[in-house]
Parts: sequence; C-alpha cells; structure tokens
Amino acid sequence: MEDQIMDGQSQSAPVREDTDSLFDAPPMAEQERMVEAVLFASAEPVTLRDLESRMPHGCNPREAVEHLRKRYEGRGVRVVRLGDAWAIRTAPDLGFLMQKETTELRKLSRAAIETLAIVAYHQPVTRTEIEEIRGVSVSRGTIDQLMEMNWIRLGRRRMTPGRPVTFVVTPDFLDHFGLESARDLPGLKELRAAGLLENRPPPGSLPLGQSGDEDDEPEEQAELFEE
Repeated sequence: MEDQIMDGQSQSAPVREDTDSLFDAPPMAEQERMVEAVLFASAEPVTLRDLESRMPHGCNPREAVEHLRKRYEGRGVRVVRLGDAWAIRTAPDLGFLMQKETTELRKLSRAAIETLAIVAYHQPVTRTEIEEIRGVSVSRGTIDQLMEMNWIRLGRRRMTPGRPVTFVVTPDFLDHFGLESARDLPGLKELRAAGLLENRPPPGSLPLGQSGDEDDEPEEQAELFEE
C-alpha cells in the first residue's frame, strides 16, 4: 500500500510541473515584439514598471527592451532611453525629413494697412505725419508689426527740431507686390479706374498743406484710408 501511495505521489509530480508551465514567460523574441508594440503605440515614454504591468507574468522587460534597442541600431528609428522611461524616436540624422515649412497667413489690421499705404506713398514720412494724414494716432504695435514683417524700416532722421525718424518701405515690400520701386505704385487715376477710390476725397482726408485738386498731386493717396 505504501508503495502504491509513493507511486501515486511520484506520478502526480508531472501534473504540478504542467500547471507551473502555464505561467512560463513567452520567448524573448515575443517579449521584444510586445515591448515594440507598446512603445510604438504610446505617445509618451514608457517606464519598465509600466511595461512589466502590461506584459504576461514572468517577462523581463528590461532585457527585452535592451534586445530591441540593439535591433534598431542604424535604422530610421531608434529605441532611446529618456530618464527612467523608453520611447521610439526618429534617428537624429533624419530629423530634417520631419521638418515642414509652411506659410503663415497674417491678416493686417485696418490701421496697419493704412499706415503701410501712407509710408509707401509718402516716404520718407515721420510718425507725426502719418498721424496727421490718418487723423488718428498710430499705436506702437502697428509700427512694430510692419517692421517685424520687414515691410517698412527706419529711414533718415529729419533735419528738424527733435530730428524725428522717418519710415520707408523695404525691398521685401516691393518684392511682395511685384514692384521695382515705390514709383511703380498705382496712382490716383489707376486706383479710381479700378474702383478702389471715390471720385472726390472726403473733407480733411488730404495731407496737411495739400490742395483739394487731385490732379495737382497725382501720387497723394489719402483717400485710401477712409471708409
């Protein structure tokens, strides 16, 4: 009887081994695939602790990620360590492929358009003269915006008390509008023919010292700046 019991115990041992085998870790190649899938799908770097919680019991994410890192050496993407986490990133020497130049459309405010037109038609012109033509003050932000776009720049100082600076248009402005020089800007007659101006300027719209006869000064464009 004892022999039979002993035989029964010895025969039951393989059963326990079969039960333990259910929890054996997958092959390392499969663990690499698991790590690769997680890193590829994650927008943020993944820690080893997080990998371990996702992978089956018994896996070794540290070893798997090291194998994966070596496998990706020299490829277009790499497995890189970021602090205590890991991520898949583009190879540094191929970063230029991810860059894309775009043209940002920036709509000018009415004040900026008016100021730009005054500078173009009246250059060199001081800030005070711009305000006299517009009939309202010119904010610093408007001037800064046009200068930041490199459409106007500082010109020579006026030989008057205080020696105020003047503003002129830049070659970039001329290039943008396909002009060889500011003299190629359309005149009053051309603008009226295109329907961009009324026949007569509204009262007070001409620069100081100018007459109301538009034919006397064909390049004065104060009408551009009215409603």
